[in-house]
Amino acid sequence: MGAIAHLPRSTRRSLHVMFVAGLCFWAGLASTLPVLPLYIKDLNTSAQELGVIMGSFAVGLLIFRPQMGTLADAKGRKFVMLIGLFIAAIAPVLYCLVHEKFMLIGVRIFHGISLAGFATAYSALIADIAPAEHRGEVIGTMSLTNPIGMAIGPMVGDWMLHGYGYIACFWLASTLAALSFLFATQIEAPRQTPRDHSAPNSYPTRGYFQMLWSPEFRIPTLMMLVVGSAFGILSTYVPLYLRESGLTVTASAFYSSAAIMSFSMRSVAGKMSDRFGRGRFITIGIATYGLSMAILWLMRGDTWVIVAGLIEGVGGGMFLPVTIALITDRASPEMRGRIFSLCISGFDLGVFLAGPILGGIADTIGYRGLFGVATGIVAVGIAVFITRSSKDLHHSLQFSLSDGGDVYALPKNSLHS
Repeated sequence: MGAIAHLPRSTRRSLHVMFVAGLCFWAGLASTLPVLPLYIKDLNTSAQELGVIMGSFAVGLLIFRPQMGTLADAKGRKFVMLIGLFIAAIAPVLYCLVHEKFMLIGVRIFHGISLAGFATAYSALIADIAPAEHRGEVIGTMSLTNPIGMAIGPMVGDWMLHGYGYIACFWLASTLAALSFLFATQIEAPRQTPRDHSAPNSYPTRGYFQMLWSPEFRIPTLMMLVVGSAFGILSTYVPLYLRESGLTVTASAFYSSAAIMSFSMRSVAGKMSDRFGRGRFITIGIATYGLSMAILWLMRGDTWVIVAGLIEGVGGGMFLPVTIALITDRASPEMRGRIFSLCISGFDLGVFLAGPILGGIADTIGYRGLFGVATGIVAVGIAVFITRSSKDLHHSLQFSLSDGGDVYALPKNSLHS
């Protein structure tokens, strides 16, 4: 936490409180990962119905993340963060009360709003605070809440499931979200700068989806879609794949090994991307995601499941924080909430599409075959990023594979709030 140590005392305190709040949020959300697919499957659902229900979480994200981003710019990051955490505390309890498939879809959509609010506001607030010259390092460090929570949550959820049953798991997730809410009330958020229409990249005349198609954000959003599709398959079908294969390793072991490696990579990748550029680390992150999918598809045995989890952790630990830093480099402060919500919605859409679309073919090709499909999707994503990540092929190759600069990044003196 080298860069954070040099920030003002009140800012450091807020970041520490944010870190604990983020840790509780992600641990609560992750505690349901090894539980929900089994819970829904035990309600006599097909593979496609399971995919639709699980993927409905992303519907809440897709519908409400744009509104949350706009609200974060207008009313403040902390306000939106608290909305997300309030919903996160309520939604798990609803799983205890609902058993009809249609109603479960509604609960999953409602639960998705929690991530739309929390993640958008959390990322924007960190971007507001982080000094431009250490942005990757600060974002990487603060994003450690995700892998730590993702390491702790599945293990605790799996333990609660086998010891106390489904209901206890859902109450645990609700309690952790409530704790996160209490911590978040103590954050001292900086004052936001009014929107300056004359600032670079303030996009005064562009509509929301015009920004999506702008060269600055089109490819990062598409890469979020690719990785989101792979993550949607992992979060939905790993528990069922392991049960179908008769392996002794548990889904929590896969998720926790991925989270541990992601933890190891995040601050390192963020700091190195500050020095050597973002592009090559995004390329490596996407490639390792694809390698993880390929191992699950082609290899058999408990050991290979753990190896795949570790490699997936490398991908997540590189790709997500560095891509968020890249988006921050290209976005003016008064637009960060909206632009974050826009670009990260690509990830949400990928998660959503992975459920109902790929779930529909799982009965034909099996859960293992889904990871082969995911490998192909990621391979296409790598090719697109390498050739289209900058203004032309030459600059794209330099940016994605070497030390080429980011032609779309704003001057550093325009990036502070």
